[in-house]
Amino acid sequence: MSKKLENLKWKPMWVTHIGCIKGCLDYLDMDVSDAWLFGATGHAFLINMHEVVCPSGPTAWHTEMLFKLGKNLGYEIDGVFSHKGKPDFEEARKKAWEYIKKSIDEGIPCYGWELAIPEFYVINGYDDEGYLFSGPLPEPAKIPKSWQELAAGDIGVIEMYSVKPTKPADDATTVKQAFQFVLEHAKSPDKWIYDKYKAGLEGFDLWIGALETDTADGFGMAYNAAVWLECRAYAVEFLKEAKERLDDRFAPLFDEAIAHYDVVARKLKRVEDLFPFHTRKPEHIKDKDRRRKAIDALKAVRAAEEKGLDTLQKIVDQL
Repeated sequence: MSKKLENLKWKPMWVTHIGCIKGCLDYLDMDVSDAWLFGATGHAFLINMHEVVCPSGPTAWHTEMLFKLGKNLGYEIDGVFSHKGKPDFEEARKKAWEYIKKSIDEGIPCYGWELAIPEFYVINGYDDEGYLFSGPLPEPAKIPKSWQELAAGDIGVIEMYSVKPTKPADDATTVKQAFQFVLEHAKSPDKWIYDKYKAGLEGFDLWIGALETDTADGFGMAYNAAVWLECRAYAVEFLKEAKERLDDRFAPLFDEAIAHYDVVARKLKRVEDLFPFHTRKPEHIKDKDRRRKAIDALKAVRAAEEKGLDTLQKIVDQL
């Protein structure tokens, strides 16, 4: 037996989690802009950095708050989560398979973790063997993904979700709760951040420090630059959209925030130019001049980010 939801596909984004949610929202014909999705979930304003700029940084953190904030945009996420350290891991693998099949049968879009590489994938169907999916694919990619091989790799995490419509919150609530989460996350609390990772300004400090001590991973350097540039570019667009949606009395504060995050985005573009992902070379990370230029850009990023976070706090205080 097989079933496929035609026209359900991943929207290509560096943040594959957001790209999967957007693909599901598009399938559900929900009018949520890319910027509103990035910003209202808080993701546009986050950073999660490993001490050696590991490529795991963008995905290796507790993301549950994205689900809660997603309800403000009019969707809810439910599903199966487990990891190989849990006694019910094998049972969870079977449960995920049945859950996804039932959701697809009901026309509900789904997504999950590591159907190919360690990223998120839209699940748009199934057959007798396993999952049909859309997302960043290695060559050659094996589709379908056998349900019995889900989470069989070193990471060993099961994350399989469905996306359903729900009643959205008002814009002021959406913006305020997103910024409250961003400000909390920036303090690197244990409930969001794993050991050896930091968020917020401390995350930028780790990034700068790894370049200064020549301990930064070259692949991770290029990947993190691409991911966090995408986030901050959408942060600027989210702030512009929020300014239009909310009362005019907030406009000066949004203009202030836009100015700060525009600097962040432009300086991160400089870092990305220095460490391009698709044309990366091993010698890039060993180039002292290239690292020095990236350090200077990241110091400017950190300074502007600090001012930006202060402005987000002002907006929260007035909402």
